[in-house]
Amino acid sequence: MKKTPKTTSNLTSNLPIIKIVSEEEEMHVKLGLEMEDKTHDMLVKWGKEVASDEDYVEIAVRDALKHYIHRADATH
Repeated sequence: MKKTPKTTSNLTSNLPIIKIVSEEEEMHVKLGLEMEDKTHDMLVKWGKEVASDEDYVEIAVRDALKHYIHRADATH
């Protein structure tokens, strides 16, 4: 049985309820890259052209979870 995490109103008051309906495990490796600024700019432009709305949602949820965890850790 999965435990439902406790929520506190001050951490979640700015967001509507988001329900997780499925999960999929993925393996990935985060690369440390070095490149010229113009190469970086080109890749950013390219990424923005191919990124989907779901990509942006995943980024936002991942970032929100990181902030939630850091804030929760700071209060304990």
